[in-house]
Amino acid sequence: MVSWRDQLPVVRGRYGVGVRLAEQTWFRVGGAADVLYRPADEDDLAYYLSRRPENIPVCVIGAGSNLLVRDGGISGVVIRLGRGLSDIRIEGDLIHVGAGCLDRTVSLTCRDAGIGGLAFLVGIPGTIGGAVRMNAGAYGSEIKDVLVYATVLDLEGRAYRLTPEDLQMSYRHTALPEGWVVTGAVLKGIGGQDPAELGQEIDAILREREASQPTRGRTGGSTFKNPAHQKAWQLIDAAGCRGLKIGDAQVSEKHCNFLLNIDQATANDLESLGEEVRRRVYETSGVSLDWEIVKMGYGRSQN
Repeated sequence: MVSWRDQLPVVRGRYGVGVRLAEQTWFRVGGAADVLYRPADEDDLAYYLSRRPENIPVCVIGAGSNLLVRDGGISGVVIRLGRGLSDIRIEGDLIHVGAGCLDRTVSLTCRDAGIGGLAFLVGIPGTIGGAVRMNAGAYGSEIKDVLVYATVLDLEGRAYRLTPEDLQMSYRHTALPEGWVVTGAVLKGIGGQDPAELGQEIDAILREREASQPTRGRTGGSTFKNPAHQKAWQLIDAAGCRGLKIGDAQVSEKHCNFLLNIDQATANDLESLGEEVRRRVYETSGVSLDWEIVKMGYGRSQN
């Protein structure tokens, strides 16, 4: 009997079968991917998408910083954007960057090149691809403020250049169709800046982040979006959830919009804890928190 894996197109990148995704995420939890595909570059990814079997599910991950993979794993093919799509090229005050490049790397590269306006990226965990998809932001700025256009592939491997207006970017949201893949972006900074001053700005952000967030823990970053004119952490704190635990999952005592895997938490522990936080916040404030962390895959009882 022919396996569906034998139907996958021959690519220059790498396929891995039954790859544990816990090792690919910052929470260090979750089941395996049926197949994990690491594209060699954008052309390799476009080739895969244009020839992939349409009956096989596909999803995309980056650095796994804002991701909760459920314990039952993910069926089909998981595309991991990494080294093959991580180049940075600077032209004047424009930064051409691959989707697999870390936000922090972009910020530090711009510092060294004397390009301002992108220091805030050092405070966002993850990659440029993920940052574009969710319009990530920190310290008063967000991707849509600096994005000229994103390069995107649809599920047939066709390429597009989409502006912030095309993407309908708003707070932690874009209108990018499900399954479409961000492969890169062109960002606009402010040229001619003093690298030393930019370094001081970045250092200040890192100090503030270290002081206010559990950066050394196994976490997924901000768990819930801020409701309009409110702070999620304040609502969580007011609901008595600071330090709350389910199994080895805990609401951070340092910043209670962060969940932590403090030892051997499962994805189910973390998701259950998040839902309990949502329940208590709604009960005390009437506000229904929306997850910012992306949840993928199946629970243990599903296959």
